[in-house]
Amino acid sequence: AAERGAEVIDVAKIPYSTQVPQERINALMIDRATAGKHVVRLKGGDAYIFGRGHEEVVACAEAGIPVRVIPGVTSVTSAPAAAGISLTHRGLNHDVTVVSGHVPPGHAKSLVNWSAVAGLTGTLVLIMAMRHAGAIAAELIDRGRDGATPALVVEHASTPQQRVTDATLATLGETIEREGLGSPAIIVIGEAAARRVDAAGQFS
Repeated sequence: AAERGAEVIDVAKIPYSTQVPQERINALMIDRATAGKHVVRLKGGDAYIFGRGHEEVVACAEAGIPVRVIPGVTSVTSAPAAAGISLTHRGLNHDVTVVSGHVPPGHAKSLVNWSAVAGLTGTLVLIMAMRHAGAIAAELIDRGRDGATPALVVEHASTPQQRVTDATLATLGETIEREGLGSPAIIVIGEAAARRVDAAGQFS
């Protein structure tokens, strides 16, 4: 908790909604630090996994401000764990791939090699992908991934609102729409998604 009298500035980046420009965040940190204040940039998860943590450290370094990074735990691994899923189930797979679904396949800004991703046999974790999950699933199927591949959505992980919803790659988009699933959520695709131990200790 912040000490009494500490200045608290909300610079949240809500997907497809309220956004504080990254340049503004960098400028605020540098301004307060050069004024002799201790600045804490508190971010959820791991700011180095599809976050702007490194950009902020670079901005501070270029301004001559010393920085200490305290690593966070990414939702890529923590959300599935909270749902009772091991991304690397022994004897099942030897690889985990993490892909941002912030932009859909075919988008001019997409940097994902979807053919390569579709050809992988391990666990695929999609982050920031709820809006484009259906399009991503269709792309993976078009490029050879079996539509019957297990899929699972972990919504609001580790909160009282946590909800875990099963699907297959072929039904992922319609399941998200039918069940009214939304962000924040993590999508797990692969055989590991079908090896869940639920809150009651039941193995599915």
